[in-house]
Amino acid sequence: MDRQNNRMTAVVCHGPEDYRVEQVDRPTAGINEMVIRISACGICASDCKCWSGAKMFWGENPWVKAPVIPGHEFFGVVDELGPDAAEHFGVQAGDTIIAEQIVPCDKCRYCRGGQYWMCEVHNIFGFQRKVADGGMSEYMLIPKTARVHTIPKSMALADAAIIEPLSCAIHVVNRAEMQLDDVVVIAGAGPIGLMMVQVAHLRTPKKLVVIDMVEERRDLALKFGADVVIDPANENADAIVKSLTGGYGCDVYIEATGSPGGVTQGLELIRKLGRFVEFSVFGKETSVDWSIIGDRKELDIRGAHLGPYCYPIAIDLLDRKLVTSDGIVTHDYAFEDWDEAIKVANSLDSIKVLLKSASAIS
Repeated sequence: MDRQNNRMTAVVCHGPEDYRVEQVDRPTAGINEMVIRISACGICASDCKCWSGAKMFWGENPWVKAPVIPGHEFFGVVDELGPDAAEHFGVQAGDTIIAEQIVPCDKCRYCRGGQYWMCEVHNIFGFQRKVADGGMSEYMLIPKTARVHTIPKSMALADAAIIEPLSCAIHVVNRAEMQLDDVVVIAGAGPIGLMMVQVAHLRTPKKLVVIDMVEERRDLALKFGADVVIDPANENADAIVKSLTGGYGCDVYIEATGSPGGVTQGLELIRKLGRFVEFSVFGKETSVDWSIIGDRKELDIRGAHLGPYCYPIAIDLLDRKLVTSDGIVTHDYAFEDWDEAIKVANSLDSIKVLLKSASAIS
């Protein structure tokens, strides 16, 4: 950052496949606000879909309000505290902190009811300009309604960088209400899927099955506690799951592929009266035969959005070494290398890609 001119380096989203590395104004903190110096910011699958121009982001009622600095998988060090901000957030200058990805309005029925992650206004860091610029920049403003958590200074950078996706994974596993005698299938072993595997393993279901097309990710799933892994391109997932369940199907199916095929696959693999948890952000509409859900199987269909009330749990699990980023964080790039970073993140050559300031690159 050029402190003399109060400018900083940032990735700025102007539209689909139009992300530019620019010099922009460094934010300043107002009352009950703070500015953090970004330590790292991950590139999420939703960032890749947004960059690619997915309809859900750029459709008739666009979620993205460009130009905006993207990035919601960030953490950093408190650099500037506005008036009353230290008491408001319970932090001090120099603390390492993370803010949850949503910026609640604190006024709608959901926020007032404690369901802030479903805020009707629903500003998410990295998608709405000015209101919620994200973490792909040297510095970032944390507004007064943000939910902030302190990270132990002893935590490794790569572990701290996965707190946000790990929180989402914990919320998904909580929504599944796994029981000790459940056969659980997790479809999709991307970054969050692999964190779901680790969290689900801590719940000790009867069998934990992971489906993914990439061998490296299947191997990591086994390392993280999966009992069985399936390559759907070369193995019969239905036959394998039925063989583990007396022909009935899995008790819990978690969809984390981001592919429409993951949904239809799950509806076939799951038993009658099973629990289907949908997590993925899809790049296009997904269609299924809804008679399977009602008339044929009477399924319990549950959504899972963000990681409400799960950040302290994620930080604790990482601090106690019960969950790890080892093998998940595979690449890091400087902000200036955005073009290469998004190319790698949007491929099967990586699992989790981080952006950092040039001085922080290992």
